[in-house]
Amino acid sequence: MRYVIDIDGTICSPITGRDYTKAEPWKDRIDRVNKLYDEGHEIVYFTARGMGRFDGDPNASVKASALLFDLTESQLKLWGCKYQELILGCLLYTSDAADEGLGVDLGGRRI
Repeated sequence: MRYVIDIDGTICSPITGRDYTKAEPWKDRIDRVNKLYDEGHEIVYFTARGMGRFDGDPNASVKASALLFDLTESQLKLWGCKYQELILGCLLYTSDAADEGLGVDLGGRRI
């Protein structure tokens, strides 16, 4: 099965503002996702990081990725995250429906 998982507020603390270097990993949730990986599932981290900076720009996902891909990739490595793919450019949303759809419990928030 393929699991597409948000980053901020799902496997790490949400940040206020735009300084993603302040995000703190939630090890228990990372461990649960890593277990899925170890069981042979495909893990894709898909985040809206940087999208708010380019609101309305048709190239927002490209610009967000150029701005924050290296930092995000480094954080996932530092935090011990196992995954096959990292995608920046997820559309911003105001509902947790996207995170609840897979039914995997990550300590109070379903992804």
